Amino acid sequence: MKKLMEVKDLCKTYVIEKRQNNVLKNISFDIEEGEMVGIMGPSGSGKSTLLYSVSGMDKATSGQIKLDGKDISKLSEKDLSSVRLNDMGFIFQQMFMMKNLTIMDNILLPAVECDKSSETRKEKVARCEELMRKLGIIEIAGNDINEVSGGQLQRACIARSMVNNPKILFADEPTGALNRQSSAEVMDEICKLNKEGTTVLMVTHDAKVASRCSRVLYIADGNIRSEYKMPQGLSDRDHERALNNWLLDMGW
Repeated sequence: MKKLMEVKDLCKTYVIEKRQNNVLKNISFDIEEGEMVGIMGPSGSGKSTLLYSVSGMDKATSGQIKLDGKDISKLSEKDLSSVRLNDMGFIFQQMFMMKNLTIMDNILLPAVECDKSSETRKEKVARCEELMRKLGIIEIAGNDINEVSGGQLQRACIARSMVNNPKILFADEPTGALNRQSSAEVMDEICKLNKEGTTVLMVTHDAKVASRCSRVLYIADGNIRSEYKMPQGLSDRDHERALNNWLLDMGW
């Protein structure tokens, strides 16, 4: 399969009170088109820092990050912002949305700002409505963000992340703020998108969530210590059990 993302010798260092904190240390990995890759590791291991660095939300100290063959680590902030808007989608644990906009308008906003589309506003609205129907939230289109459940709001965030047909979807603990039922529903939607061809890179602390991925990277002390490829032909429960056993071996 085609390599969509290539990360080579990625380092991220913070300087706090004149002391260096090397959060990421020479990390290298690839993601193939259509993969769903999980990132796991203990608290403070650098999981979220890795996600933010490879997506360009945080500037890497050194190393190379290629997206679809383009080295985004060398782009200006303006060009990088354009890549994030047009080629990437983001889902976070905290469901950041504009309080003064309806659910529909929050989802529509990135499409309006998108500079790679020649669609009319009417066509963009129709595409947003189609996404909302697909995710089962069309009935809350006109609601304010405080008038819906957490699961509905996170599905709206998924719709917003997909509105510009991104090449890759980044998810940082997308189920962390949800109860078990809402978490399962949100993961079902992310898995559907992945099966339809969307590439996903996701940070999670939940083995049940990670077991839905095709591959899991384990990070500790700023390094990728190992990776786990999901075996074929197992039930969901057996996938989770096998992953948990591997995590125990890794010192989880």
